[in-house]
Amino acid sequence: MKHTDTLTTIFSHNLWANLRILERCSELTSEQLDAITSGTYGSIRDTLQHIVISERSYFSRISTGQRYNHPEDAPPMTLAEMMESLRTTGSGFIEWAPKVQAGDTVTIDWEGTPREVPKTIILTQVINHATEHREQIKAIITQLGIEPPDLQSWTYFDEMDK
Repeated sequence: MKHTDTLTTIFSHNLWANLRILERCSELTSEQLDAITSGTYGSIRDTLQHIVISERSYFSRISTGQRYNHPEDAPPMTLAEMMESLRTTGSGFIEWAPKVQAGDTVTIDWEGTPREVPKTIILTQVINHATEHREQIKAIITQLGIEPPDLQSWTYFDEMDK
């Protein structure tokens, strides 16, 4: 495994972890994908879609400075569509993250007020947001009696080092 910088490694792990959780979820039945546990975002399916749409939004802000508008009437995405989207945004973050400079900002509507937000904060949110929701999905999977995937950086390192 050869990564050229810290951010490339961090965002490569994020992409790997997102794909691994989706791969495990692709083995679940439709009923299991609709399972919910108290204290989580929602069902496994809804949480996966939330991760995907959020990553599209974050990537749009980083790459174009513009908000991504997901159509409210869009049908739920299939797991295959989610996988494809996460590959696209994940690869985009791997490319873009090392280019972001400390002073780079984007204007965001912050509760009705335009606010300059550092792109570094958005990149931080990408990692934290996905990690939190993957852990929620793992909790639901565990409650279903299924072994969740190991998404630790150590496992990533071990798999990439082969």
